[in-house]
Amino acid sequence: SDPQNWSCQSEDAPFAYSACSVKAEALTSDRYALQLFWQQPDSTQPLLTFDTLLTTLPANQALKFAMNAGMYNDTYAPIGYTVIEGEEKRALNLKEGGGNFHLLPNGVFWWDKSGNVQITESRALGDRLKSDDAKPWYATQSGPMLVINDEIHPQFNPDSTSLKIRNAVGVCHDRRIKFANSEVPVTFYQFATLFKNELDCPNALFLDGGIASALYAPSIDKHDKKEMGVMIGLVEKKAK
Repeated sequence: SDPQNWSCQSEDAPFAYSACSVKAEALTSDRYALQLFWQQPDSTQPLLTFDTLLTTLPANQALKFAMNAGMYNDTYAPIGYTVIEGEEKRALNLKEGGGNFHLLPNGVFWWDKSGNVQITESRALGDRLKSDDAKPWYATQSGPMLVINDEIHPQFNPDSTSLKIRNAVGVCHDRRIKFANSEVPVTFYQFATLFKNELDCPNALFLDGGIASALYAPSIDKHDKKEMGVMIGLVEKKAK
């Protein structure tokens, strides 16, 4: 790892989880880039696995860590707003419905070409897109939000018994973007509390859970073999 800019670690408290983080300033350099990956080059076929992603990276790029991104349907296509290299792959999804995605408020994890990374509530981002105030270079929508402006999602129950493996991303007070994957089943409230209190993230977004949670972090010996839709990863561009 390069602790000044990015790192991954495994933790035992308040429950077992793995986390990777990248310093926001590192994403404004020519060395590191946060990217979304979905389809194979020159194809509509989804990548599906970290192994396939690794084989498609240019020779001068190295994948430092990666995680499954937003939720997907049975063809591994994203169900929420998705932008990859400025191209909108899926429109902003503001529909009501059941399931975790629609446990409002949900949100969008996005960043522009300058590397400015944000998590924005979906309807608020919709307003910014209409006014041309936001220009996502990459974006992935999921739900629910875990932490909203330093407050845990109002619908989470501290006494819930719904336990699942979960993964999420937070934009945090120390200017780092933090990705966490629980190693044991936890409730939404427990996972949100991790991001709010332990990782110190004023805004955090649930990405997915159960069989969809996947992490690639060779520096801590993590390499899930699951199939998934869109992936998010930190790429290091090697010096020529």
